[in-house]
Amino acid sequence: MSQQTIAIGADHAGFPLKSALSAKLQDLGFRVLDLGTNGPASVDYPDFADAVAKTVSDGRAQFGVLICGSGIGMSIGANRHAGIRAALCHDEETARLAREHNDANVLVLGARLTDEEQAGKCVEVFFSTEFDGGERHARRVEKLG
Repeated sequence: MSQQTIAIGADHAGFPLKSALSAKLQDLGFRVLDLGTNGPASVDYPDFADAVAKTVSDGRAQFGVLICGSGIGMSIGANRHAGIRAALCHDEETARLAREHNDANVLVLGARLTDEEQAGKCVEVFFSTEFDGGERHARRVEKLG
């Protein structure tokens, strides 16, 4: 099986957490495609949500991770793209359900609301959980477009 690629992006608020999670993803065996930002200078989160969403949408990455202060802006930005199911997660349970029930392909985290340890747990659970499928969940995900 080929190594899966995860596209990751963050704004200035999420930059420190992005660095830590990039290393964690590599430790878990993923190829990480870092789409920025690369420092604490103020930037516009929609630019990074678009970059990650486009990369997942066109198949250059199988999944994405987005991080901003609350996670809300990144979620809104990413979900504007066809085929993207970005889920804002706060703990292991929301990360598990996002994959299992919603077939989420982008994990979104709020750096001001989720510390590095908890974010790492979200990453572990999100990327180790398969979509449950089944008629009920698949039917609902299909309706998302």
